[in-house]
Amino acid sequence: MKHWIDTIVDDIVKRCELTGKDTCVLNGGLSVSGLQHIGRLRGEVIINNVIAEKLRSEYGFKVRQILTLYTMDPWKGKEMQLRQFRNINEAKKFVGHPLEKVPDPEGCHKSWVEHYWRDFGDYLNNFTKINVEIITTSKLYRSDKMREFIKLTLTRRDEIIKVLNKYRSRNPYPSNYIPFEPICQKCGRIDSTETIRVDIDEEIVEYRCHSCGYVGTCSLSNGKLPWRIEWVGVWYCLEVDFEPYGKDHAMPGGSRDSANDLAMNIYGISPPLGIWYEWVGYVRNGRDVGDMGSSDFIGFTPKEWLEIAEPEVLRYHYIFHEPSKRLCLGLENIYQYVDAYDKAERLYYGIDRPSSAEQEYLELIIKSYIYAQLKPLPKEPPLQIPYLHLVALVQTLPEVEDEHQFLDLCIKRLINTKVLKDKALDDYSLERLRNRLIRAKNWVQKYAPEHYRIKVISEVPENIIRKLSEVQIEKLKLLHDTFSKVDNWCEDEIKEAMKKVPRESKEVERKFFEAVYLIFFGRTYGPRIAPYLAMLGKEFTLNRIREVIVKYG
Repeated sequence: MKHWIDTIVDDIVKRCELTGKDTCVLNGGLSVSGLQHIGRLRGEVIINNVIAEKLRSEYGFKVRQILTLYTMDPWKGKEMQLRQFRNINEAKKFVGHPLEKVPDPEGCHKSWVEHYWRDFGDYLNNFTKINVEIITTSKLYRSDKMREFIKLTLTRRDEIIKVLNKYRSRNPYPSNYIPFEPICQKCGRIDSTETIRVDIDEEIVEYRCHSCGYVGTCSLSNGKLPWRIEWVGVWYCLEVDFEPYGKDHAMPGGSRDSANDLAMNIYGISPPLGIWYEWVGYVRNGRDVGDMGSSDFIGFTPKEWLEIAEPEVLRYHYIFHEPSKRLCLGLENIYQYVDAYDKAERLYYGIDRPSSAEQEYLELIIKSYIYAQLKPLPKEPPLQIPYLHLVALVQTLPEVEDEHQFLDLCIKRLINTKVLKDKALDDYSLERLRNRLIRAKNWVQKYAPEHYRIKVISEVPENIIRKLSEVQIEKLKLLHDTFSKVDNWCEDEIKEAMKKVPRESKEVERKFFEAVYLIFFGRTYGPRIAPYLAMLGKEFTLNRIREVIVKYG
């Protein structure tokens, strides 16, 4: 099965060989309209990054991976944008201003853009193998190349109007339309101005602001082009060869089609190759609450992901699934994504035999795992401990502030419970274990569903023991006997031992598990208990069960 990444790369290689370019340019575009969520890494960053690395390492191309930030877009003042400010009425004054001119609602950065970019941009290179070059449209509009493009646009505006109107049958532009949007010198808005006259030689336009009534002039660097033309301007200035785009641009007759038409028939350039991608949904409290959205502040950031999971896990998730598939992500489900990644790793190293379902997609799984890597893979299988195993571990240890002491305690417990055979871990495994332990601990503290948050009680209170029935005590005695015969005290063997305790009915089974949870956690429910018992150790587990049986009398 050919990976969809490989198909894209083949097409880009053909294009670059035909054009004779010595550098392939891959671009992505984002408007910093609010929360820079994890979904924005999918098409604009991670897909491009995997392609860029393959072009460089396998085909020898020079590669530029660019991320263009549309900082000149007007701030819409949507409900959730306004709610970021303490004073909503004051915030409304900035509706229609370029994003880069809107102040930081919390006052800690120079602007709205800088504030919301930090939790995305500062962590971007944690997810990439080739560093991403950041360009803002604000800077682009001050370049000679964009000024050349604007002048060409204004010179050929009659032809441009005809092309655009093919895609605007219900609301066509009038024949006197001038495609340039100045920033009003008086009120600061960019969404309410109309250019009424152009002096191309002087590189100025005269405009009228429909918001405040001001009439004035401005230079070509003090405004922006309409979106569809602006998109072509980015391609023109950066010489883009490939650019993914969201599904909103992919509709027949949509912005991508019109931009392609303009590029070829007005500006004489070949539009970049591209692929459309689906949005990423957001799961919260077990429910899909819709697509992640920047200006709606729906989703979570790359910073938050890195607190609880490795970047390679997200890369694998985005690379394995074709871009046209809608994905849903939630911080509470992080262990599921890690488990899928770990499974791919075991298949890659031949530790697991693929199931019949996995066999069909084995090549796709393994290639996706390889493409997800940010560092060279070790020849031997690296240390792998399941995420939920570590979630159990960090909750069965005493609280310590010092990170080194915490790591030492974890390693000792892993050795005592025979998860680790040797304390002398290689540097790769030690760093990997340290990172996953810290992330598992963060997940428990911040995002884990309630039933995963447990605390092993130091001793079983008398009132809990007295609540137990004779049937429950009898089952605990049987459990003690089966546990005492377990030689290899690990999660799988514990689960098998628990299965040997007979349960005559669903009610007896429920009561059995309630008793086990009560004597260890002080409550009648919790996560799968085998990993926790594995981490507590055989001696502790047997002593706890024996103590309850004896006290019950």
